[in-house]
Amino acid sequence: MKKIAIFVDVQNIYYTSRDKFNRPFNYRLFWQYCAEKYDIAFAYAYAIDKGNEQQQKFQSALRHIGFTVKLKPFIQRADGSAKGDWDVGITIDVLNTAALVDEVMLLSGDGDFAILLDEVKNKHECRTTVFGVRELSANSLINSADAFFEIDERWLL
Repeated sequence: MKKIAIFVDVQNIYYTSRDKFNRPFNYRLFWQYCAEKYDIAFAYAYAIDKGNEQQQKFQSALRHIGFTVKLKPFIQRADGSAKGDWDVGITIDVLNTAALVDEVMLLSGDGDFAILLDEVKNKHECRTTVFGVRELSANSLINSADAFFEIDERWLL
């Protein structure tokens, strides 16, 4: 079995699944799919911690499934804008892990990760796969991946 590392941009998957389908992504089903096909060496879920009970239950469920959950505090600025972005953290972890696995699997539609996937393929000769909501995923990201799996009704709760 191929050894994989999974990286989930939780905020991106939450909002794209909600905006397109008004339903959440089924992480348990996704984990079962991966566990049947791959040796899961690393699995990280990157989320924002707002400290509310519903989010904490969700994060606990992700841990129970098998993900290592990485949290960053939600920052509310004085002007009303908010900050809570994991792009740099995900990038660092992908670059540090790609040499240890056969495939990097990214769950996100964020086009900022396209250059990361190109780097992983060129530097580590590692296969790259993206899961995302097609209509809300950047074409640059889809085109950079070796494979793209569309999140559709079958992947939802």
